[in-house]
Amino acid sequence: MSKTASIEYTIRLHRPEAHLFEVILRVSRPDPQGQVFSLPAWIPGSYMIRDFAKNIVSVNAQSDGVPIALQQIDKQTWRADVCDGVLVLCYTVYAWDLSVRSAHLDTTHAYFNGTSVFLRVNGQDHLPCQVEIQQPQGVAYAQWRVATSLSRKGAGLFSWGSYYADNYEDLIDHPFEMGMFDEQVFDVQGVPHHLVVTGRHEADLQRICCDLKTICEHHIQLFGEFPDMERYVFLLMVTGDGYGGLEHRNSCSLLCSRYDLALAGQETVSDGYRSFLGLCSHEYFHTWNVKRIMPAAFQPFDLSTEVYTPLLWAFEGITSYYDDLSLCRCGLIDERSYLELLGQTLTRLQRSAGRFLQTVTQSSFNTWTKFYKQDENAPNAIVSYYIKGAVIALALDLHLRIKTSGRVTLDHVMQALWETYGRIGKGVRDDDIQELVEQLSGVDLSDFFHNALHTTIDMPAAALLQRFGVVFQLRQAGSQTDKGGKPAGTDIVRLSMGLRYKAHASGVEITHVLSGGAALDAGMAAGDIIIAVNGIRADALTFEKRLQNFKPDEVLQAHVFRRDELRECSVTLRSAERDTCYLEWDESCDDETGQRRTTWLTP
Repeated sequence: MSKTASIEYTIRLHRPEAHLFEVILRVSRPDPQGQVFSLPAWIPGSYMIRDFAKNIVSVNAQSDGVPIALQQIDKQTWRADVCDGVLVLCYTVYAWDLSVRSAHLDTTHAYFNGTSVFLRVNGQDHLPCQVEIQQPQGVAYAQWRVATSLSRKGAGLFSWGSYYADNYEDLIDHPFEMGMFDEQVFDVQGVPHHLVVTGRHEADLQRICCDLKTICEHHIQLFGEFPDMERYVFLLMVTGDGYGGLEHRNSCSLLCSRYDLALAGQETVSDGYRSFLGLCSHEYFHTWNVKRIMPAAFQPFDLSTEVYTPLLWAFEGITSYYDDLSLCRCGLIDERSYLELLGQTLTRLQRSAGRFLQTVTQSSFNTWTKFYKQDENAPNAIVSYYIKGAVIALALDLHLRIKTSGRVTLDHVMQALWETYGRIGKGVRDDDIQELVEQLSGVDLSDFFHNALHTTIDMPAAALLQRFGVVFQLRQAGSQTDKGGKPAGTDIVRLSMGLRYKAHASGVEITHVLSGGAALDAGMAAGDIIIAVNGIRADALTFEKRLQNFKPDEVLQAHVFRRDELRECSVTLRSAERDTCYLEWDESCDDETGQRRTTWLTP
């Protein structure tokens, strides 16, 4: 062992059938006062305390074969007694969370984020780390490979062996996938981009890679350059109904339904595939916006506790604006398809009564306890910084184009953020974005930013879109599953109880009671089971249709179970809200050349 300080991890797939990783951590020069170790409580990009240390099943320490006492200090921190030689920790981690945030291990594959398995050696975060990934024994694992964006140190591409990280922050920002996966590679500006797909599927990976290449090139062109890296990896887990993504510095983890992927011979873009491409676009955009252009509060990350910032509206909201817009700009979807997606975003905001109670900066700041821990009252109490942030980004982009006659756009703002902050690793402070936008545009935007960020005033999306030849329309929903974005179909929910529900074996289970609705006034609550309406059994398939047979202000008698008690509620029906948005071209807005003024839909 070298006399210089070193941090070495060995990862073993100890018992895949029991979902257990074994980690051996060697510290060559432990703290002479007693070495402290800790595991992160959260993972960057997912702002909720997850207490990953709860999954550590056992942990022990030794030095030169002699056991060393360990004292647990708190839920995620341990201190080892003083020792003279190399300190070795051996611990097992339970991994059964099939998500992009944690770790998962069984006999079909293995996946982990570093925040779930790599104990931090406190005080030595700055030191380089070496990771040895050991292949499990047995014929069943003979064909397994390893995929990660972490730098290799002796390991071959997709091979078991040694990897290294510059420091602990680098170590935990490269997830690993191990198993029998499909892999495709495509080149973007000389940088290999790998698509690694785990799970059963019948996807056309060549087409997906072609589309991903188009998206990647578009984002690079927007920011002006690609950050320096050896390669980029899309880690995709395919399941029956999954959806989610998490950005990393040189990679991203994705979860999607196998039915959302493009199939061989399929030339159109289905709604599911459009959603998948939007997810990929979102996570790749984060390569710049949040992984490198980031709030000053995240420099450095304190992963032991909550880190508060009012800026998530910009890092998630602006990214959410560009993810679908980019699909249109690079030709993967047409303008009508994009306006449908934008209409769905506006619908989600329109249906959020909480937007009148919580500002977008409050939403960002309280993400730890409100956005990531939503309950049955969430629609009434909070607003999503993803959704409202995206609408603010749209409004800012259109407002800048109008005020500067197209000289300055949000594209220029993102390029300036990259040059001024992301490229040199400077953190963005709370007021920096407004100051930068005003400097670029020469326009006083104090009222815009005050209204957008610090009040609950709706953004003037309708008026701004009208200036670009797009008409903002509102209608009643067609059903509970109506996402908006399209004109009304044949079915319209004219009358409403003001609730959301799901099927239940005994009838209809209320999931949310909406503020200002009939159900709330009638004393109904989330968790109630509606078993009958006007003496006829209730079921999820016909619930909404039955309501349409009545008239506004008509009183219905609903029988519900709350826990094990039967209750009767008198519900006065009301007209359904016009809260479903769709966008249409205003043909009267064509300019002299006959071209619509939708200039923001092109780069």
